[in-house]
Amino acid sequence: MSHYPLSIMNLVKNISRLPGIGEKTAERLTMHIIRSPLKEVEQLSLSILETRKKIRSCSICFGLSDSDICNICSDRTRNSSLLCVVEQPADMVAIEKSGAFKGIYHILHGAMSPMDGIGPDDIRLKELLSRIKDNNVKEVVLATSTTVEGEATALYISQRLENYPVKATRIASGIPIGGDLKYIDQVTIKRAMETRHAI
Repeated sequence: MSHYPLSIMNLVKNISRLPGIGEKTAERLTMHIIRSPLKEVEQLSLSILETRKKIRSCSICFGLSDSDICNICSDRTRNSSLLCVVEQPADMVAIEKSGAFKGIYHILHGAMSPMDGIGPDDIRLKELLSRIKDNNVKEVVLATSTTVEGEATALYISQRLENYPVKATRIASGIPIGGDLKYIDQVTIKRAMETRHAI
């Protein structure tokens, strides 16, 4: 590694900071970048900068967006009485790819984990309850992960929703215990969404 020029070593070091990328993979990616046409490298670096500068949280659902309100929240063909609650933006994308859900979303940006000091005030729960109170939501689909934290979060939310005129449902069969939504195949997510049940 020390035999490379300083600029290559710096690029390898920066790439290896990305999650799941070790030094060997970072070295391979660096070599690929060096061999690529300059135009492609410029497009890659510009798209990274542009994404980092442009992407923000949707002011309604807290998903990732290029503008103040995301495409899903601004889509009037979506069923706004059906609200799906997920932990992370990647979970919402996974459900969208399955094509099984035509409602709207709320992204919590985490799950409750008392062991890690993450409670109801550390996720977007107040905003969720506010949306339910102020809008025509009839059903809240709890699609948090089936980890201990995800299950605890779903249970806590369902208990809070008892004071609201909404039906709380939980995604059902198909998602394995301990499963992370963004790694589940689309057919399984579709099945889980279609067979959701009351808590």
